[in-house]
Amino acid sequence: MPERPRADAMRRICNTPGVRLDRFLAANWGPLSRRHTREIIAAGGVRVNGTIARKGLSLRDGDVVEVAADALAATAPRTEPGLAIAVLYEDAELIALDKPAGLPAVALRPSDAGTVANFLLAYAPETADAGRTPLEAGLVHRLDSGTSGVLLAARTREAWMVLRDQFRARQVGKRYVAWIDGAIAGPGSVGDPIAHHPRRPRLMVVCAEPARAARLGARPAHTRYRPLAPRPGGTLVEVQIETGVRHQIRVHLAAAGHPVRGDVLYGGSVAPRMLLHAVELTIRHPADGRTLRIASPLPAAFDTA
Repeated sequence: MPERPRADAMRRICNTPGVRLDRFLAANWGPLSRRHTREIIAAGGVRVNGTIARKGLSLRDGDVVEVAADALAATAPRTEPGLAIAVLYEDAELIALDKPAGLPAVALRPSDAGTVANFLLAYAPETADAGRTPLEAGLVHRLDSGTSGVLLAARTREAWMVLRDQFRARQVGKRYVAWIDGAIAGPGSVGDPIAHHPRRPRLMVVCAEPARAARLGARPAHTRYRPLAPRPGGTLVEVQIETGVRHQIRVHLAAAGHPVRGDVLYGGSVAPRMLLHAVELTIRHPADGRTLRIASPLPAAFDTA
């Protein structure tokens, strides 16, 4: 007979049949490393339909997944006030930072250092309680480590929930600038869904064929780009996205034959850094609903790389 659900458990219902339990945990209670999810499952901290789950389980549609609150408890990463991160905007509800290239956004474990989360926990300690875990430090979205630019965090749980809803509903304006390889004469777009590579965890893949997209569980994604100026060996382009799939801009531009300069993972030419910058984020303010546009100046590398 299944055991009774724990009163202190947090629950989610699976609507992606076939997804592996550890991936479901990371997607719904992240950021969690693969090692952390395995440890939670092995310790009996996860129940599916009231029964303690075992590793390797594939979920069915409608399965009720419960995770004990104490299994997710994590000591906040150490604070690092000395990290060189500029504040672009702040008020009582949110903080917008100018993330440097090469800096991870979130900590994956309490021992991590040198992330935006470490800085946020020093600058605004209240962010530890705003998001799902202190490891997030209130961040409401992500930028890849190599991407620079506007990164937004909430200072309160209420603001975090409102902002997350905006991202999920695709109501956030996201504008980027990239230096791509090759010349382009006019605007273009890529609308193929994106999935995790079946054998290489670090990679994402474009799924132009519907059968492959369904097999790999690809997510909808749409990227628009237009040329701004020529650059040696390439073109400076403006990029806009509504969706926010992992590596979306990078993998879509590579699929179009114009990988981002410095993005060697997807075939870009070698550069001192990956030349992708989140130049503007537009949201509705979580307190009063007014339109708020937060901009980050283009780094000097986009003129000299």
